[in-house]
Amino acid sequence: MLYSVSGLRLPCVTSVYRFSQSSFNGARRSISFSILLKKDQFSRKIFAQKSSYDSDSSSLIVPASEKVLVSGGQGDGSSSLTDKLESPSSISDDPQVIHDVDSEEMEDDEKVEVEGQEFVPSALASNDEEARAEKPSVPLHRKANTEKSEAKPRSIPPPGAGQKIYEIDPTLLGFREHIDYRYAQYKRMREEIDKYEGGLEVFSRGYEKLGFTRSETGISYREWAPGAKSAALIGDFNNWNPNADIMSQNEFGVWEVFLPNEADGSPPIPHGSRLKIRMETPSGIKDSIPAWIKFSVQAPGEIPYNGIYYDPPEEEKYVFKHPQPKRPNSLRIYESHVGMSSTEPIINTYANFRDDVLPRIKRLGYNAVQIMAIQEHSYYASFGYHVTNFFAPSSRFGTPDDLKSLIDRAHELGLLVLMDIVHSHASNNVLDGLNMFDGTDAHYFHSGSKGHHWLWDSRLFNYGSWEVLRFLLSNARWWLEEYKFDGFRFDGVTSMMYTHHGLQVAFTGNYNEYFGYATDIEAVVYLMLVNDMIHGLYPDAVTIGEDVSGMPTFCLPVQDGGLGFDYRLHMAVADKWIELLKKRDEDWKMGDIIHTLTNRRWLEKCVAYAESHDQALVGDKTLAFWLMDKDMYDFMALDRPSTPLIDRGIALHKMIRLITMGLGGEGYLNFMGNEFGHPEWIDFPRGDQRLPNGTVIPGNNFSYDKCRRRFDLGDADYLRYNGMQEFDRGMQHLEAKYDFMTSEHQYISRKDEGDMMIVFERGNLVFVFNFHWNNSYFDYRVGCLKPGKYKIVLDSDDPLFGGFNRLNHNAEYFSTEGWYDDRPRSFLVYSPSRTAVVYALVEGEQKAVDKSEPVENFETVEEAAEPVEEAESLEKS
Repeated sequence: MLYSVSGLRLPCVTSVYRFSQSSFNGARRSISFSILLKKDQFSRKIFAQKSSYDSDSSSLIVPASEKVLVSGGQGDGSSSLTDKLESPSSISDDPQVIHDVDSEEMEDDEKVEVEGQEFVPSALASNDEEARAEKPSVPLHRKANTEKSEAKPRSIPPPGAGQKIYEIDPTLLGFREHIDYRYAQYKRMREEIDKYEGGLEVFSRGYEKLGFTRSETGISYREWAPGAKSAALIGDFNNWNPNADIMSQNEFGVWEVFLPNEADGSPPIPHGSRLKIRMETPSGIKDSIPAWIKFSVQAPGEIPYNGIYYDPPEEEKYVFKHPQPKRPNSLRIYESHVGMSSTEPIINTYANFRDDVLPRIKRLGYNAVQIMAIQEHSYYASFGYHVTNFFAPSSRFGTPDDLKSLIDRAHELGLLVLMDIVHSHASNNVLDGLNMFDGTDAHYFHSGSKGHHWLWDSRLFNYGSWEVLRFLLSNARWWLEEYKFDGFRFDGVTSMMYTHHGLQVAFTGNYNEYFGYATDIEAVVYLMLVNDMIHGLYPDAVTIGEDVSGMPTFCLPVQDGGLGFDYRLHMAVADKWIELLKKRDEDWKMGDIIHTLTNRRWLEKCVAYAESHDQALVGDKTLAFWLMDKDMYDFMALDRPSTPLIDRGIALHKMIRLITMGLGGEGYLNFMGNEFGHPEWIDFPRGDQRLPNGTVIPGNNFSYDKCRRRFDLGDADYLRYNGMQEFDRGMQHLEAKYDFMTSEHQYISRKDEGDMMIVFERGNLVFVFNFHWNNSYFDYRVGCLKPGKYKIVLDSDDPLFGGFNRLNHNAEYFSTEGWYDDRPRSFLVYSPSRTAVVYALVEGEQKAVDKSEPVENFETVEEAAEPVEEAESLEKS
């Protein structure tokens, strides 16, 4: 019997778990289990004959004894910094450029002594079988030919002096001891990696040795599991026989086995085979999905996932056709989730997202798409943040080749593709995740309470472990190298950088909050290493960090002493808007808005957003829902009368988004659907949940109704949603034309609390915001820098955007000489209530006019305004 899920067909097998050796026939490869890939179609099928193995029970733990067993001598983290792997020469034959960093010294006279220890090199010892068949190996998804392809040399610059940050921010000098210690730890790690691994470039290619690698003569499988007492590779290919492919362990806790090709030259593990590693551990017998697995699936009706050996024939592998776009000056990011991107209540696919959603993103004017929930996660409602298989793209949406096709299409459209990567924590699943992988609490994670995030109910990585560093660095590189992602949004960075994880802590900006005992130096060093690796090997790649704390040096280069991110998410902005929306309009403070939007560190770029996926989740409300609430259900059709609540909501929705883009940072982000005020919230399918105290949290009967995006609402020209979508489109295209987010010229000339007016310049644009609920202003003077003629280039009151058409877009505005609001020139405008208008200097006509000269060929600015009746909706609500 076959089931179909996300384009895959999986077998239904009898639920029988037999652990004794007699239950296996010992015959290898008695099962045919494969994935058939049609090159011209994007359907994928997996089929199998029945087996005595049941994947439901594959991950059950059989207690070895009633005693609590602890892996001896491991302590917190089963591998320490001294647990190194092989010498550089044996890791890879690929050309590389490694820079010597021994000569690099701290330039400052004040040296920092770091207590270190002499590290001993180690190796992934090859077993006899592989030694006899010593051939170049390749990771899965790569072409398995032994011809040397000419790879362009890549290099990661050596550590710098790490002192420039003190020139940028002299306040840091008061915390120099901490910061220099941090940088010394980073340099020490770079030196040790150079010494024992051949450099960060080699170290970050762990997927070429660990996990499954293929050579001309067979397949090697290696796994780091120092807590395991014995290990065997089991799967469809050997009828789940634990005696068929027994693994051997070296002195560093790495288990390995080599499987030679079949007599006819075919691979020993067929493409599409299910497999796991069976280990005898201190906690009992355990079947686990390999930690470095590249694909895993969950059959319908089953709870744990199964690892899949994914290595399609060469002619069926997706081949990238389009070059990756260059990094743009400013980022306009469309945050998205593949599964919920359909208008129907289903789990959408990579292929549908490629064909239906990517063209929409391009049309709207965004230049980057950020995709959530790519790494495999067994719990769909975790939004992809409880990762179980770090190297595997989520199989809910399709196959790895489907994802590659999506990314290639995005590149064809000129869109960057950013991945929402999770290295801050991991799922606590024992059945199909990394938790207790080798039967010990301290394997990939810290032991005890230090290794558990009490709020997220997840495990926390031990960033001081050598093998954890290899795993995470290689993971980041894998997605860039194999799938051609253009960068990452690193999730939960605040949780990583502090031992308190940012919980129940209010950051005030006091530097003692950033540079003290609460800082997790090992995690900070990891962030420096991963940014070093990414920017060294992929210069155009973008890294964005989700940090709410405001850590100084976060977005400064590692060589200068910073953490190396390109952007920080400006998370305080969204919180400020929610705070304001809970107040009356007359209680909004213009200075408060300006302060929140511009309160960011010099030379450290930010991605601003008015709302993201966080505000769209059940339990919270989007901006549109805060503004319009239940009126959205009945009054969004253009053939029905509006209400004051709807008119106010649409007007402020546009203004909030534009001023956020205008002042909030050097990048902008929007979660899919929010551009047109998507109604309601996101609610993943879920059942009732019973808490330990007996309380029952009702579910939604596993409904997908609220787990989709109603793009049809934004496209419907008979609904008011369409005007909001068109305004967002106009906003994106305005930034694309004028690059105002990255303009060096920014000046806020007015923040008037009485008039509720904000006026500022970015580049050659003048932004005028009237937040007053009732007052419109004629002959309102606004300051400007450059002389000449100005014209309206974006008007939130445009009828195309659902506005009241109170401005004449053919009017011309000429500057007059004379200081006003600390600007050398100014011009007069009509500013209707609750509107945002952008004026652009018309290049080539920069002629200042005399103060007595009439404006715009009208006697007064009132004549430039369209004669419209003030709508009832514009009154105070």
